[in-house]
Amino acid sequence: MIFGIAFLGALLSTPVSIAVGQEAAAADAPANDDSKEAAPKPDQKPAAEPEKTPEPTKSEAAKAEPAEAEPAKPATDKPETKPAKKDEQPKKDEQPKKDEQPKKEDPKKAEQPADKPAMPADDADEKAAPADAPIPVSATPEPDPEWVAKGVWTMPPTKGPAAIDFSLVGEYVGEMKSADKIGVQVRNLGEGEFEARVYQGGLPGQEGFKNEDPMLLFGRRSDQTLVLSGGPWAMFAGSEECKVIDASGTTLASLPRVERKSPTLGATPPEGAMVLFNGTDTSAFTTAIMTPEGLLSQGADVRFMLGDFDLHLEFRIPHMPRARDQSRGNSGLYLQSRYECQILDSFGDENVFNGLGALYRFKTPEMNMAFPPLVWQTYDVHFTAARFAADGSKLRNAHVTSWVNGVMVQNDVELPAQTGAGKDESPTLLPTKIQDHGDPVRFRNVWVIDRGLVGGIEFPQMAKP
Repeated sequence: MIFGIAFLGALLSTPVSIAVGQEAAAADAPANDDSKEAAPKPDQKPAAEPEKTPEPTKSEAAKAEPAEAEPAKPATDKPETKPAKKDEQPKKDEQPKKDEQPKKEDPKKAEQPADKPAMPADDADEKAAPADAPIPVSATPEPDPEWVAKGVWTMPPTKGPAAIDFSLVGEYVGEMKSADKIGVQVRNLGEGEFEARVYQGGLPGQEGFKNEDPMLLFGRRSDQTLVLSGGPWAMFAGSEECKVIDASGTTLASLPRVERKSPTLGATPPEGAMVLFNGTDTSAFTTAIMTPEGLLSQGADVRFMLGDFDLHLEFRIPHMPRARDQSRGNSGLYLQSRYECQILDSFGDENVFNGLGALYRFKTPEMNMAFPPLVWQTYDVHFTAARFAADGSKLRNAHVTSWVNGVMVQNDVELPAQTGAGKDESPTLLPTKIQDHGDPVRFRNVWVIDRGLVGGIEFPQMAKP
């Protein structure tokens, strides 16, 4: 009897131990399943091998960690990613499927315009670099086929007759056999046609220059050489020098080509000056367009209202050989929207009433200081605003002094009223503008000294050697 009871107890104890073993295995199974679910689908092969120890599963989970960090790279590269996009990223404990990874590029592309808020929407067609890349200020501008089709070059032409013609545009200076110094400016009129002006004493702005009416010559290009005539001798101009030959064939002079540079080109803003444009953004303007190469396009309104101020800017006029007069590289500086300092391609032209350096429709510049097109030039303007009484009557006229390429062309000129198409005078300040006349004139290094805030600063500022 005792033996039977013992035998029965042994039989009953066996299933209990088996059940306990099954419960222990079931307790371990969820841990293994959770570790498998934490890895991407391609790494779930261990699910078919439950007999493996947890160590391989942990190593596979470790291998999956780089894939977990990969979706976070766009957020690191672009710290300004919108919060809404960040919310859409998978949580760290939920690995994305591999076929979902390419979708990460879409938010990045959608956010490109937000990286450069200062870039106007109108300039979207000109963008050449990604929005998150810095603007290469020194990059060579690309030719615009639409402008080229109109006979306008914003960079030197490199092919065909236009390139040969442009290579002959420039300045030559030297001494004749008679020891008289002369300067010659040659400009292109399109289709191989040219004209030149010969100055006594050198080029405008040079020491010894005689501000007299120059000799005018006309010519046409033959292959690589330009033949000019109309004076007591002929000139044969090439890309490097210009020879003066008399009727007997004697060479009277060989004038080397020169490339002048304004002494204020690249002048750094002095302490106390406000930088309006340095190639990074257009935040100092209410209306402005910046080109892909980091230049300011014509047509920009300064955000700050200025009274008495000193303004420095650098400008580049396009090559427009077939254009004439006011249609040739036209822009301007509208001081307080009222008084215009003219910008124009006046190189090689006579010192005209409305040419470069003129107070438009009011006063001719002292001399024509224009450099060739596509050469960076400078404008420095010292302006003193008009003064008014409480009843609105004017007490004192505005005055302006200006320098083109470092040479004074207007000396403390009194302005009795607005000039050209300027706004009517009044005690109210108006914005200073860079005029948009339709020609692709470019600007850079624009800064201003507000003399109502700071004074005693030398102007114009010379560039540092």
